[in-house]
This record gives sequence, structure tokens and C-alpha cells, in this order.
Amino acid sequence: MKPSFVKIRKITESPYSDIWAYPKGTKAQIKSRIKELGNLGVESISFQGSLELGTINILGKGYVGMVVLGKIGRKKVAVKIRRNDSPRENLKKEAELLKIINKHRIGPKLVAFSKNFLVMEYLDGEKIGNWVNGLKKKEGSSQLKLIIKKILEDCYSLDRIGLDHGELSNLTKHVIVGKKTTIIDFESSSMNRKVSNVTSATQALCIGSGISKIIGHVYKIPKKQKMITVLRRYKQEETRESFESLLAVLKL
Repeated sequence: MKPSFVKIRKITESPYSDIWAYPKGTKAQIKSRIKELGNLGVESISFQGSLELGTINILGKGYVGMVVLGKIGRKKVAVKIRRNDSPRENLKKEAELLKIINKHRIGPKLVAFSKNFLVMEYLDGEKIGNWVNGLKKKEGSSQLKLIIKKILEDCYSLDRIGLDHGELSNLTKHVIVGKKTTIIDFESSSMNRKVSNVTSATQALCIGSGISKIIGHVYKIPKKQKMITVLRRYKQEETRESFESLLAVLKL
């Protein structure tokens, strides 16, 4: 079913207008934000997605903002809207971090940004937790190994540039698998703390108690102690050689 889009200038009444200044905003704020988003070229929004916000559906929600499906001309985009109760005064820092990681072909491409909005490439796919649940053992093993390797390679690139994602220990929500498989949700990212992207992602995928248990039914995960040993070495050295040792143990 094709999503239906509504012109942003028409989204002025609750519950749909709640997205503009969630959880609560004035009429003046709503009007101002509609104008701000229009200035970025976004013409319409579709209320669809797996997440329910009251009586409407959206693509995602975090402590900084909500994500909805938008359109610029005929092109679908993901629109992040800063929450009114966000601890961040603006979305500039997240936009600057996206610019950096985009140079390494990681994350959704940044299209435009302002104080209260990030407009990004729309990634059509599934969160990795849902995707793994749909895999079958015989056909899925080689496919799963390719996806795990892609995620870890991206994590290695993030480690090399000194950017820590911050939420990869809960990987199920932060990777999209589709035509373009990539890490998403960089609102907690920082270049001012020690990086732990490779170690956090490996633990989540192969050692933890959540998604790793499902992965273990599709792909034979190496012994825990073996993985911990190579991860410790990688954590100390953070070299390509120690990363390759990790991939070898994981048979990727």
C-alpha cells in the first residue's frame, strides 16, 4: 500500500500537529516550525511507521526527537524533528557528525538541516532485530555473515575517525538492513570519549543475551572466550591487524 502524504502547511490540528513541538507546543511554535521545515524544501509528510505516538504512526522516537517520512518533490526523505523537551538546544551537532560519517559512506545521507530539523536520506529496510527474526537457518547463514561483516567494518571506520556511536550495545534499534545496510541514530554520538563501536557491536551480535541468541540459531557463533580474547586485543591496539583477527575468529 502506497503511503499517503499530507502537505505540511495543512498539519495544524491535533493529534497530527503534535509532532511539530512534541510533547506540547504553542500555535505560534507550530506555525514557526512548519515554515522552518518548508524552507528546507520538505513539502509533505506521511504518518506511517511501526511506532505509535498516541493515535498516529511515525518512523522513530528518541529523547532528542521524532522521525517521520517526508517528501521533497517526488523524493522520500526521513525528517527528524527536535522535541520541545529535548536536552539539546538545536540539531547542529548531530548534523555535523552526520557530515563526517557520510564521507565514509556510513549512516543516512544528510540532505539539509536547521535548528529544529534534520532532513536525511530515507532508508527503506528493516531494523536488524526484525530482519534477523525472519531469517531461516539454511538460506540465511551466508547472508547474515555478510551483514555482520558490513556492520563491523562500519564500526571499525567509526573507531578510526574517533567517533563513538554510544548506543551500539543495543544494536537491534540502530542498524537498518535493506538495499543500503547501515548504522543509524547518531544523536548520542561523540568525538570526545573513547570509542567502543567494534567491541559494543560484537558483544551485541555475538555475546549478549538478546539478538545474539537469535543469530546463534542461524550462524554458528564461536566460543565466547575466544571472542573475548580477540576483542581485548583489539581494544588495546585498535589496529587493522587486530580487527582482521576478530573477523577471522568470527569466520567473516
